[in-house]
Amino acid sequence: MRIGVTYDLRSDYLAMGMSEEDSAEFDAEVTIVAICDALEGLGHQPVRIGHVQALAGRLSSGERWDAVFNICEGLKGYAREAQVPALLEAYGIPCVFSDPLTLAVALDKNWAKRVVRDQGVPTPDFAVIERASDIAAIALPFPVFLKPVAEGSGKGVSDRSRADNPSELRAAALDLLGRFHQPVMVETYLSGREFTVGITGTGLDASVFGIMEIRATAKGSQNGYSFENKEHWEDRVTLHMAEDAEATAAGEVALSAWRALRCRDGGRVDIRSDGNGRPHFLEVNPLAGLNPEHSDLCFIARFQGLVYQDLIGKIMASFLKRHPELKRAREAA
Repeated sequence: MRIGVTYDLRSDYLAMGMSEEDSAEFDAEVTIVAICDALEGLGHQPVRIGHVQALAGRLSSGERWDAVFNICEGLKGYAREAQVPALLEAYGIPCVFSDPLTLAVALDKNWAKRVVRDQGVPTPDFAVIERASDIAAIALPFPVFLKPVAEGSGKGVSDRSRADNPSELRAAALDLLGRFHQPVMVETYLSGREFTVGITGTGLDASVFGIMEIRATAKGSQNGYSFENKEHWEDRVTLHMAEDAEATAAGEVALSAWRALRCRDGGRVDIRSDGNGRPHFLEVNPLAGLNPEHSDLCFIARFQGLVYQDLIGKIMASFLKRHPELKRAREAA
């Protein structure tokens, strides 16, 4: 199959003057090369496209692909991750990973938590601060944890994210409102273990393929998987596979959330336990990083004895199961 590959290249945005933190969700050249090599190794013909504007231009010029492998994070708006899949839907081109609705809901932590909570998935109590005047109305018991409502890659998460009193809550909220110009999620702080769960597949075919525990070192932020911990993980966190009863329960919570949000093909779900060892849903990443050198999903695959092409192969197997017409056409070719 001729498969287009859409992405946001981090170096392009850094060259435009964007900061390291602002560009944290965008992809390195090594990621695009690895994806294209894996697709080629699986018998496909990858075609590099680039960001959503490049996709729009090539569609307008009449170019088409059998499918698109999309890892575009988008640049602007709460539905920025949904822009490429929505455009592809309009042109009738199948897309690897989740659809526009899921990507838009998943990026907004407020809406994602409401969906999973309504489906009975445990998630910490939460509230949203839209503006400074909302801060005084927060009634959650301390400590609480604050982060931007629509960011990934640990952006906005630091040691200041945990607030133990109203003064710290106000300071953290005002800082995040000023820096990110979007609502702030406030949730009950969970003091237990932290996991990220790798999932492949769609719907009832989805399954957990690895549960990785994240532990901060003395140098790392102690209150969450922060931007600094993710960006400089080598000496700030330790990562290892977890298979005990609590980890298994974390995997079950993650899988329930994945299905509740109708995520597809592959990604990660972040889980943290409370002080009693009960895992809770934090957020989902249906466009998980695929950098072969430092993305969590790739770490999980490596811990499970999978090479990079195996991981992309599992993702593509889910996609092709959703699109048997493409599989039949490929087998007939």
